[in-house]
Amino acid sequence: MRFLTAATVLGLLAIVAPVNEALASGYSLFGDAQIVSPGNNSAQAAQIRSTCPGGPGICFLSGFTFGGIDFDIPAGLTFGNFLTLATDYKFTDGTCGGGGPRFQLNVTNGTNSGNIQVYIGPPPNYTFCPMNVYQSTGDLLEGANLIDTSQLPAGAFYDPYNVAVTKYGTYQVTGVQLVTDGGWSQLGNLQTVHADNVDINGTIYTFDEPQTKGACKKSGWEVVTRANGSEFKNQGDCVQYFNTGR
Repeated sequence: MRFLTAATVLGLLAIVAPVNEALASGYSLFGDAQIVSPGNNSAQAAQIRSTCPGGPGICFLSGFTFGGIDFDIPAGLTFGNFLTLATDYKFTDGTCGGGGPRFQLNVTNGTNSGNIQVYIGPPPNYTFCPMNVYQSTGDLLEGANLIDTSQLPAGAFYDPYNVAVTKYGTYQVTGVQLVTDGGWSQLGNLQTVHADNVDINGTIYTFDEPQTKGACKKSGWEVVTRANGSEFKNQGDCVQYFNTGR
């Protein structure tokens, strides 16, 4: 099943250097993404969301949103040496579909560049993920697991990982994102995913860094809480708390 986002949404994303909305150690949030509480056996998680107001016929002209996390990658890392890619994930709106959520690896050999897409959800269609319960992807970079290398020369929409390594193992990995942009595929035009315990080549991200007033933006005050678990009345109340501790 080829996702309709391949031409439309990826053209809108053009994710190579996303605009940072929040910065933390080793990663940055972009688009419609924020830190939320609680996580999966941790204090916090990252929420990524895609919306399509009015449905695909309307939102692709105006109003379509996506969100994601951009992870720092050390220089010189090749796809063949990239050994682990995994996350815990939970849907709070919608389900998997429309190409989201997925990991996106930016790769190049100096001549050819593109994204290797690693979809999340039950293969081969990557649809119908359960809601309101954390699932674990396990390591997505293993032998027979299917990944999308169609943006690269001789690539395929469904390449077994071991075949992809044979083709592109020497390509440099210049960036990795966890993104969702499948709001257009949902009955409610909304796709919201919580991600936690993300494993990027052996580095685990739990998103438990201290929050700042930036977490109050974009309705973040509705999900962020005080240290004692109490909720905020509005965005101003949330900002005041992080400014003053009261």
